[in-house]
Amino acid sequence: MKITQIQMNTRESKEDNLRAAADFIDEAVRLDRPDLIVLPEYYATLNADPADQQATGEEYPDGESFRLMSALAEKHKVTIHAGSVVEKSGNRFHNTTVVFGPSGELLAKYRKIHLFDVVVPGGMVFQESDTVAPGEDIVTYRIGEFTVGCAICYDLRFPELFRKLRDAGADVIALPAAFTLQTGKDHWEVLARARAIETQTYFLATGQIGTYADGKKASWGHTMAIDPWGHIIAQASDRPGFITARLDKKLIEQTRRGIPLADHHVLA
Repeated sequence: MKITQIQMNTRESKEDNLRAAADFIDEAVRLDRPDLIVLPEYYATLNADPADQQATGEEYPDGESFRLMSALAEKHKVTIHAGSVVEKSGNRFHNTTVVFGPSGELLAKYRKIHLFDVVVPGGMVFQESDTVAPGEDIVTYRIGEFTVGCAICYDLRFPELFRKLRDAGADVIALPAAFTLQTGKDHWEVLARARAIETQTYFLATGQIGTYADGKKASWGHTMAIDPWGHIIAQASDRPGFITARLDKKLIEQTRRGIPLADHHVLA
């Protein structure tokens, strides 16, 4: 399977961001013809003010970004793992990934389980739970012979989620993110590679890059495709763009035969 991961510098203008995402998708299809395209967390809009971010919420299936990604998936006959957006569901809001198949059909919807409530180095406070409700479901979907598991950003720090995805049959895990610059420089690569090694899956860590909120906040970027042995097989430079890699089902099987971790779990 061939995959493309799109690294963006999403800011406040939803119109501009959706146009940029569509342009990247068109270019990736033209140049690389991938089977799966992964966008970053909050690709449609990234606001520093939680109320402004919440105001961009969309109700599935009628939201602007949902309709756009479904149409692009159908146009290009490709699966689009549409990063995440603010999903409005009644009086609740979720940080939600929606995946569309090559006919534009819904393949999966994942609501972020672990919410980012932290004070990062330098004293900046993030309180995602003030405006976002957590999801509860473990979510996977199929592309050909591959099963893809879903996670988002802060989920990366909770290995029990990824073991559940592995136990649910995941061969590949896609993690859209907007990892902060402060935490990303020390933790992004080591955690992403650890999750790949623990689960013996291909791990697609797809990030935002650069500043937003008039330069007050910044995302780490360093989008990576990691193989089941923990090797980085593709990595983005420090600017918006995309990377493409080939995933080999035989390498997953070989890695799992050599070190059969799933057979050795003794703790529930």
